[in-house]
Amino acid sequence: MTVNEMQQEIVRLKAETDTAILVHSYQTHDIAEIADFIGDSYKLSVDAKNLSQKNILFCGVHFMAETAKMLSPEKRVFLAAKGAGCPMAEQLTAEYISSLRAEEPDRTVVAYINTTASLKAVCDVCVTSSSAVQIVKALENDKILFIPDCNLGSFVKKNVPEKDIRLVQGGCPVHAAMTVEDVKRAKTEHPDALFLVHPECKPEVTEMADYAGSTSGIIAFAKKSDAQEFIIGTELSIAEHLKYECPDKKFYPLSKGLICPDMKLTTLPDVYSALIGIRDGGAFEIEMDDEQIAKSVKCINEMIRLGG
Repeated sequence: MTVNEMQQEIVRLKAETDTAILVHSYQTHDIAEIADFIGDSYKLSVDAKNLSQKNILFCGVHFMAETAKMLSPEKRVFLAAKGAGCPMAEQLTAEYISSLRAEEPDRTVVAYINTTASLKAVCDVCVTSSSAVQIVKALENDKILFIPDCNLGSFVKKNVPEKDIRLVQGGCPVHAAMTVEDVKRAKTEHPDALFLVHPECKPEVTEMADYAGSTSGIIAFAKKSDAQEFIIGTELSIAEHLKYECPDKKFYPLSKGLICPDMKLTTLPDVYSALIGIRDGGAFEIEMDDEQIAKSVKCINEMIRLGG
């Protein structure tokens, strides 16, 4: 079966099974082409809440599918690649965050959406990279505990200096591996290119950017800009998508090391197999009981209220 034939079969199967396919921007282009919705975590959180289909197939990582289940508990939610996790989402425990809350109970706990459901259950509000600054500014409390990404937290702290923001040591190992030397090398190789970066990178890398923001923000900036060349400081797939969408412009990845192995676990054949599994049984389903959903969804709903 060719790629095109498989895509056509996927389109047929998702109609047959009444399934919406939600695709994170870090997925490959052949998967993006068969998406009902594509975007970053925040956009997909909102999209998931407004779906008419009875089934959701998520092409991304586990915490994203959990979020879709929280927002649409009446639907069946499936993850295309069972093993697709997120090191950042899984690096802190609910017990640890509860202990930090006990130390300083007057802090509002702000969780990056890249967290497990169990972590969300002990937090007050979620944020994404596109909404973090806006939401933290909107909070009535000036004392904040921001988890788990200290790099995104530093970005928020810089942009909301009026708040007392406590950080913990956590983050995305892929973005955090980028260095000032990587930026200098890329700028030397492409002196006319603007540097667009995700704030999950270290502060010293983010400070060198012409634009810092979410994946959707990076894409929008590149599309609207009059510049013709860009260095993209986030997952390699964003440069790939932009090459398709803006063939008259040039896009260079900051580093060939900017590959999320968990995002790349999902392949087009996985999507096809998952739809067969939804129809015949055997697809990997996200299962959460009512109590888990009730505890975890509060901070997601608060995110949508403040960030929407």
